Amino acid sequence: MVRQRSNRDSESVVLVAKRSNYVILALFVVAVYGSWFVYEQQYLNLPKPLGAQQVGKRGFSEHEAIQHVIALTQFGPHPVGSPALDYALQYVLQAIETIKETAHWEVDVELDLFHAKSGANHMVGGLFKGKTLVYSDLNHIVLRISPKYAAEATENAILVSSHIDTVFSAEGAGDCSSCVAVMLELARGVSQWAHGFKNAVIFLFNTGEEEGLNGAHSFITQHPWSDTVTMAIDLEAMGVGGKSGIFQAGPQPWAIENFALAAKYPSGQIVAQDLFKSGAIKSATDFQVYQELAGLSGLDFAYADNTAVYHTKNDKLKLLKPGSLQHLGENMLAFLLKAGTSTNLPKGKGTNSSGKSGQDTAIYFDILGTYMVVFRQYFASLLYNTVILQALLIWTTSVIMGGRSAMVSLALSSLSLVLMWMCAIGFSVFVAFILPLVSSSPIPYISSPWLVVCLFGAPAVLGAFTGQHVGYLILLKYLTKTFSRRNANLPLVVQEDLAKLDAERWLFKAGLLQWLILLIVGNFYKIGSSYLALAWLAAPAFAYGLLEATLSPARLPKPLKTVTLLIGSSVPCLLSSGIIIHSVSTLIGSAVRLERSPGSNPEWLGNVIVAIFIAAIACLTLVYLLSYIHISGAKVPLIITTCLLFGISLAVIQLGVVPPFTEDTARAVNVVHVVDMTGANGKKQEPASYISLFSTTPGNLVKEVEQIGEGFTCGTDKPLDFVTFSVKYGCWSDKNANIGWHETDIPQIRVENDIKGDNRVTHASIDTKLSTRWTLGINTDEVEDFQLKDGLEELVPIGDKSNADSWHIIQFSGGKKAPRKFSLTLFWANNQTHKFYKKDSNTEQPLLKLRTDVDRITSPTETVLGKLPQWCSLFGKSTSPLTLAFLTSLPVDF
Repeated sequence: MVRQRSNRDSESVVLVAKRSNYVILALFVVAVYGSWFVYEQQYLNLPKPLGAQQVGKRGFSEHEAIQHVIALTQFGPHPVGSPALDYALQYVLQAIETIKETAHWEVDVELDLFHAKSGANHMVGGLFKGKTLVYSDLNHIVLRISPKYAAEATENAILVSSHIDTVFSAEGAGDCSSCVAVMLELARGVSQWAHGFKNAVIFLFNTGEEEGLNGAHSFITQHPWSDTVTMAIDLEAMGVGGKSGIFQAGPQPWAIENFALAAKYPSGQIVAQDLFKSGAIKSATDFQVYQELAGLSGLDFAYADNTAVYHTKNDKLKLLKPGSLQHLGENMLAFLLKAGTSTNLPKGKGTNSSGKSGQDTAIYFDILGTYMVVFRQYFASLLYNTVILQALLIWTTSVIMGGRSAMVSLALSSLSLVLMWMCAIGFSVFVAFILPLVSSSPIPYISSPWLVVCLFGAPAVLGAFTGQHVGYLILLKYLTKTFSRRNANLPLVVQEDLAKLDAERWLFKAGLLQWLILLIVGNFYKIGSSYLALAWLAAPAFAYGLLEATLSPARLPKPLKTVTLLIGSSVPCLLSSGIIIHSVSTLIGSAVRLERSPGSNPEWLGNVIVAIFIAAIACLTLVYLLSYIHISGAKVPLIITTCLLFGISLAVIQLGVVPPFTEDTARAVNVVHVVDMTGANGKKQEPASYISLFSTTPGNLVKEVEQIGEGFTCGTDKPLDFVTFSVKYGCWSDKNANIGWHETDIPQIRVENDIKGDNRVTHASIDTKLSTRWTLGINTDEVEDFQLKDGLEELVPIGDKSNADSWHIIQFSGGKKAPRKFSLTLFWANNQTHKFYKKDSNTEQPLLKLRTDVDRITSPTETVLGKLPQWCSLFGKSTSPLTLAFLTSLPVDF
């Protein structure tokens, strides 16, 4: 507020620069409730589940789809090679037979129970670096629906794909029985529409996805229908339920553009695609196979609600929210009807619809889950370049007209940005370091994500304001001197108030500069989510230019209008609030599986990641709002409120009022019966057998071991190499560990022939005994190339091999009939000295290291699992061992 009183009979002027505390409070309330409203509408507002009678033959019914989820989850975990997976396959087959019987009479419904022979996935991108994924004896169900009297339709097919198999630790209600159920209900609906299609629809129910995308790879490389596929749609889950949104699209824009036109409840953000492509999300889906190996374009969907339950026992039916399947099903059915009748599907194989190579990729995002915006990268570049040039022109003109004072003010306001970021990150990271000292868990907010608002959000806001305020005071000191020279005729108090108003305006403009820099960087690197930088720059700049700005340095500054902030922030908040809250929730849930190699990271690392992320959000989104506080009396209430929120949340955690984990949001803990022969070095030796306990969730296992008992010892004294990862901190017990397995179960590596010389070649045989799921590490410091065979069939040919940390990893998984005996030919590197010592260690590295997994719960393992706290769950992934693992190795000097 500015109050000015003048007396015509005197030259005295009184100017008071102050803003009401209630205005600041109202702005914060509007920001909080507005952001939550956007998030709720965008991610929590699910459609009403519909019954079969409501939708008829041609619609999508969640009531029908949920019956498939119920049936599939009743089989329990069904990983590759398990009897439960056979039952799940049989159920899907029976459901498809019903679809065939009820299909429209002018529609062909072709069913193929496809048995994939052995194959190897040699992709090197992302998680596949340094790996070869080998598979055998996989069964998939392939369903093709096409118009009966338009044979040419089968030459152009739309692939809809998901996987039936689960990890060994989860029944897979979300990942991905929900996807399979949606596909079955979609197939039923499409079978009533397809007589009018111009293109066929292929539904692929594959297995082996959880072991390395093997189902998609085997279909693309082996199935005869794969050559007819022109577009691929993948359905996935990284949580359970909620809205299934698009997190990857393209490279051709046809699919996302037509999905935006057809979908009833469009949901998708290119922000997620940017994060996925950057490698920040350590995961992969079948869509990567379809894009990289087959050259197809399309869409990748995923459920991402409650990501903390991913691959744990809590991926269960009761957490699947009503409306989740209806949301995805209605969107997909509308899109398939549009794509199925289209005559201009993209041709895939790296070409666009006109047959030319190269892509004009699409940028996409939804607004409140009701409307999707899609535009091409070419248009985006033109738009961004125009805005950037205009902004630079305005800034340059403003600084030139303002002279030296404007240049210094710009520099000092930029300093306020730097201080804001430093203090926000510093305050929140400080909390990240102290949390492990006051809490029973380093990440005590997993079961109650709202705690991060108080634990990290409050310090981040306080730090951002503190840093900006320090910059404001420095800027104010300079501007006060400037106004005293320019307006010496005005009273000193007026000069000081004018300086406050000008400083406030410069801080607001510094926010524009911040987003301008981000827009320039995003545009240069063609980052899809740069549209957010555009919104946070253009809308506030428009409001400021319309209501506040002047290029005349002679005009005295006025207070920033509240309406300027409201108008300038409305569009950016509409576009980004939901994304921000959803991203924070996803990041918190992912902390359950942060430790890929347990014990390799400090306990505070997860907190630091969350803290920096929240501090960055505070600096980016509150930069305009915070600039309004410095000339108000809200500074002290802001400090008190943030400190109070932080103190209460810290007390709640320290007193254990809110547990870090619950039965529904569990800590990831693995129990493995290990039979270890790696120390034998080719000599006769009794195997070391023990029960290993480790966690991918940060924190020690003291509380778990206290409840379990069974003689466990914890620490870093017994590191464990599982080939694909290592356990540097864990617990172990040898109580009854000699039962539940037999010496004949131990895998064997034998050297059959060794031809020494300049081109040394070694022939070895591998017998995995019981296991059809195993992992072999090959030391690439010693071995230049290798060949793997199953009898006479070549699985991994000679050729260039990528490596990671001097190892190439072969991961094998297969069904019950998969081979167990292999021949391995090693071509040694032409080096004179061995390089088989770890860095900073005298431990000799073997030539080969082998882990074989058996899906068997031995008696001592069963005892430990029975005593495991309810807030713990086994965690499954393709690189983790099953509950019984055998370790053996071959030394370099065998």
